[in-house]
Amino acid sequence: MIAIGQAEDEQGTGTMAVYSSVIDLIGETPIVDVSVLSPSPDIRLLAKLEGQNPAGSVKDRIARAMIAEAEADGTLTPGRTIIEPSSGNTGIALAMIARIRGYPIKIVLPENVSPERRSMLEVFGAEIISSPGDEGSNGAVRMAQELADQNPDWVFLYQYGNEANPRAHYETTGPEILRDVPDITHFVAGLGTSGTLMGIGSYLKENRPEVQVLAVEPPAGEQVQGLRSLEDGFIPPVFEKWGGNDLLDGKRIVRPRESIECARRLADKCGIFAGLSAGAALAGSLRVAERVASEGGEAVIVFLVSDAGWKYLSTGAWTGDIDQVAADTESTIYF
Repeated sequence: MIAIGQAEDEQGTGTMAVYSSVIDLIGETPIVDVSVLSPSPDIRLLAKLEGQNPAGSVKDRIARAMIAEAEADGTLTPGRTIIEPSSGNTGIALAMIARIRGYPIKIVLPENVSPERRSMLEVFGAEIISSPGDEGSNGAVRMAQELADQNPDWVFLYQYGNEANPRAHYETTGPEILRDVPDITHFVAGLGTSGTLMGIGSYLKENRPEVQVLAVEPPAGEQVQGLRSLEDGFIPPVFEKWGGNDLLDGKRIVRPRESIECARRLADKCGIFAGLSAGAALAGSLRVAERVASEGGEAVIVFLVSDAGWKYLSTGAWTGDIDQVAADTESTIYF
């Protein structure tokens, strides 16, 4: 007997395939209907759960792609050390794959990251190099670049400028979304390295030009975990290379408190324990839904749930005083 929600395989046995490596589990993440949160019965809200990846986030996709490409072109060979700046998920994903593939890895990490980040990197054997917390992720990028210049035998993958980042989403995440939701009208995701939006957005636009692609970002000078504002001065190279300004149909500005409120709503109403940037993506999606509803229209909105909530437990985001949690996110990097 198949349990509630359990999928059968083609033979109807309910059994699953055996994979040769946990790396093979990356991708093919589920999409869940969360229209219970929609402001209108004519607007569907669908969440793509990237926390189902083996290292727990959407960054598993780009980590696999960057390492595979570096191996293929001869940049990454046995014994070479990988160095990468990260405030969390990319570093964890790279460390997991590097551990399996046998590469030493150094992660430049802002000193004010959450305990979960540091612990996960240590689990996978990464060497952590601390960068000044008040310089945030941009400071980690600068330090990693300096160290890479000083150590030319190290491999600097640089997610912000690596073409494998958006290409991973163009080749996997985008096709998955369009296959599973052929009637999609809007795609909403947070703006970080911009690889997710550029890759998925490009694929959707090529195949369904009418689909609206929208970014979620914080106001200039404010922090929403995992997101960045282009107004703060750093524009990721992949955003420019993939024509971000022309690709995006708009942006939705989301503040820390809104992202926390929406992360709580996902857990409370849908049973989805998701990270704070997923709350921001939901908040942006609700803005889109409200606009469409006010015009009497219909929509199918897909938004990206970048990771699961377990990495954010130290924030107290689901149980603490929401004003205090929002204030705390300004001083500690949780993504």
